[in-house]
Amino acid sequence: MEKLKLRRYFVYLLLVSGGLLLGWVLFHNNDNTNSQPVRGEKPVSDANETVWTCSMHPNVRMDKPGKCPICGMDLIPLTQLKTDNALDEPMAIHLSPEALQLANVSTTVVTRQKPIKEVRLYGKIQADERMLQSQTAHIPGRIERLLVNFTGEQVHRGQPLAEIYSPEMITAQQELLEAAKVKDIQPEIYGASRDRLLNLNIPEQQINNLESSGKVKTTFPIVATTSGIVTAKRVNAGDHVGQGTILYDIADLSTVWAMFDAYESDLPFIGQTDKISFTAQALPGEKFTGKIDFIDPVIDPVNRVAKVRMQIKNADGKLKPEMFINGVIEADLTQFANNLVIPASAVLWTGKRSIVYVKLKDTDEPEFMMREIGIGPALGNSYIVLDGLSEGEEIVTSGTFNVDAAAQLEGKPSMMNPQGEAVPASHDHNGLQKVKSKADGHNAHSELIKSDGIKGDNMKSMEKMTQHQMFKVSGNCEMCKERIETAAKSVKGVTTAIWDVDSKVLHVNYNPVQTDLIKIQKAIAKAGHDTEKFKAEDKTYNALPECCKYRG
Repeated sequence: MEKLKLRRYFVYLLLVSGGLLLGWVLFHNNDNTNSQPVRGEKPVSDANETVWTCSMHPNVRMDKPGKCPICGMDLIPLTQLKTDNALDEPMAIHLSPEALQLANVSTTVVTRQKPIKEVRLYGKIQADERMLQSQTAHIPGRIERLLVNFTGEQVHRGQPLAEIYSPEMITAQQELLEAAKVKDIQPEIYGASRDRLLNLNIPEQQINNLESSGKVKTTFPIVATTSGIVTAKRVNAGDHVGQGTILYDIADLSTVWAMFDAYESDLPFIGQTDKISFTAQALPGEKFTGKIDFIDPVIDPVNRVAKVRMQIKNADGKLKPEMFINGVIEADLTQFANNLVIPASAVLWTGKRSIVYVKLKDTDEPEFMMREIGIGPALGNSYIVLDGLSEGEEIVTSGTFNVDAAAQLEGKPSMMNPQGEAVPASHDHNGLQKVKSKADGHNAHSELIKSDGIKGDNMKSMEKMTQHQMFKVSGNCEMCKERIETAAKSVKGVTTAIWDVDSKVLHVNYNPVQTDLIKIQKAIAKAGHDTEKFKAEDKTYNALPECCKYRG
């Protein structure tokens, strides 16, 4: 029995050894040469293997075509991608050429330029106050006839304006005629009678005619003492007037004032004798130039503006009081002569910080790094840079919001998260149902859908999420810009709001958990500006300053 058991164990040992040897022969070569990449990872053995990535999320790497797990966009093929470990800066934003084209991203090299600030002013034409005159009655009586009957009529110096019946004048004439009879005996009385008529503004020639004719006149003309336009008619025929009563207001419009409203922020760049050019909406194609001769030293407490005045000749009468005008001053900022100047579209402003995205040098594919900078005065469509950039660096000037959106989605430093923070990208079990990214060629933003069960870290994460949107808002000037941005920022959850005067587009970043576009647009319409969805009430719109009225 023992020999039988030993023989059986020996057979088992031979079978096991044979199996091991056969397996080694069959599978030894395949272990060395045919290892396969793990599904979803970038191949490492073959540099020419096609890798699939998302144009908006280049950190996504797949070994086969499909949908982006973050935004759902179709993956695109890309070879020889730069891995995250090979990035020169771990916190840099890496975008593929396809993503740059889709997001409409362009860059500009930072240079030094002559800083000229274009200050835009809005105002009206007004009559020169020094050329205004009140035409008064120099004798008391009753208006028998008005020779100038309406406002706006042109009058000339010496022209009769009205005829007046004056009992006082009749008595004075009779006294003169009686005194003339005894002027040789009582010359003092005669002289006093003539002086009385002269003091009543009766021309000496009329007094001589009275003496020679011996006939008393019952009515006397009131003649214009200046030339100009009647701006107000204050009496009618039959009215009784006293000496000094104002009959007409007359304005000489051969010289007028161009009166502009200057905002507090613009006053440091405006000085007396500065050259200013302006156009009038009623005179398209014509341009007027002159020099500032007065700046109001007091700020209007309601509108927060100071009046800036320029005198201009108006012999042809083209410029009429109350015409709207738009002025431009090109202020030469010599104190910033050596500073860098960058386009305004490159700057993202949070209210406290100003940031740009700088393109890294010597990289195989475009990479961008957020950088906080100090900016000085705005120069129309550009800014003076005080610090944070060097000459020759390349910055994003178009599609800046899109680059920032990509940074937020990747958890890299961005406008609202300067330190960088990972953003949840898929379903979790505490109530965050979906995080979705969109790209339409013009903007990229994140959209959250929240449930009632969100608590703890998920709520904190959502509270830090921001969404970027843009829509059109009607307006005209810098005053409109301040009002629109203030109204948008007054909505809880709005972090930034920037309105462009030229394109009439408002860029707004907000927390979609706290607010939405409907609330933001309602707040702007309530302030007096039409949006794409809501129209401002007529009462609110009509209360806006004249320069802010945009409806035709």
